Amino acid sequence: MREVSLVPEVSPPSLSGPRGCREDSSPPARSKVEYAYSDNSLDPDDEDSDYHQESYKESYKDRRRRAHTQAEQKRRDAIKRGYDDLQTIVPTCQQQDFSIGSQKLSKAIVLQKTIDYIQFLHKEKKKQEEEVSTLRKDVMALKIMKVNYEQIVKAHQDNPHEGEDQVSDQVKFNVFQGIMDSLFQSFNASVSMASFQELSACVFSWIEEHCKPQTLREIVMGVLHQLKNQLY
Repeated sequence: MREVSLVPEVSPPSLSGPRGCREDSSPPARSKVEYAYSDNSLDPDDEDSDYHQESYKESYKDRRRRAHTQAEQKRRDAIKRGYDDLQTIVPTCQQQDFSIGSQKLSKAIVLQKTIDYIQFLHKEKKKQEEEVSTLRKDVMALKIMKVNYEQIVKAHQDNPHEGEDQVSDQVKFNVFQGIMDSLFQSFNASVSMASFQELSACVFSWIEEHCKPQTLREIVMGVLHQLKNQLY
């Protein structure tokens, strides 16, 4: 800070004399005290204003720092609560892992166990959907069988003597045996047993040639005609 002198500066005497020189009309010189107080750097009001501005800046930075710290703490608390909830909900996180002993599960392990459990639930859901679809088909088949049996019962009630001509199980077996014997004859004549590869090729060729619907129909008609002649 500059040193302020309180001694006023004395102006030189005027030069009015007998020669008629005019008196100096310039304003009187200002004292050093006046110059000192006219300097803005020494104005007390300006110093207070600068102090308040600095205080405001520091308090604003402190408020922002505290707000940022609080927001970061809330975020960390929310993440921690989320991991705690996962460990409570996911059953595999509650099972003891002997590889880590009694240590607390890390976040990476919690996430991996959660992913594995979600994938397991997806597989179980798909499996249950397939089981439900199969059960629905079974229910539909049972309904069809129920309708068929109801029709059979109704037909038997309308014609009580119709079942007297029913054939025995032996006749049923004879029909099946006759069909199989006829198919085996063509199978034995067409299929080669030299190697498994040749056997496979011959089987498909035999099916395409001797198992056509028209061929099977002719075989069945022949077997039924033969059994009818034997029975009657």
